[in-house]
Amino acid sequence: MTTNRRHVDAPPGKVWDVLADGWLYPLWVVGATRMRQVDETWPAPGAKLHHSAGVWPLVIDDTTEVLEVMPGAALRLKARGWPAGEAEVLLTLTPEGEGTLVEIREDAVSGPGRLMPAPLRSPLLTWRNRETLRRLASVAEGR
Repeated sequence: MTTNRRHVDAPPGKVWDVLADGWLYPLWVVGATRMRQVDETWPAPGAKLHHSAGVWPLVIDDTTEVLEVMPGAALRLKARGWPAGEAEVLLTLTPEGEGTLVEIREDAVSGPGRLMPAPLRSPLLTWRNRETLRRLASVAEGR
């Protein structure tokens, strides 16, 4: 499992507002390129985001599902990204001064991505999630 952390110059409520607005998902998640649908109950457990990944004409439609939620503090997701597989992602928000410490933990849980040895998989996830947190910070700080 990889772990990335970033201080965001916005209070946890503002960061949570970004996570809780499923339509903003492609703005901060590396790889997601558009939203097709957001379940009305997002971010309740079982709710799904219906998103696409890739660059046209090579676009893949998939979903991300909420596994667990602690409103304002944590969001655990199952992100599907076939043909690579599925990953479990945990985002946590901790007050830090005037801002928020955001932590993202991710690892492949099924599919071909899980077959890739961790020493090869981890650097890719670390790079991707460093950029994901940079984008999340930009959206939350700009709101």
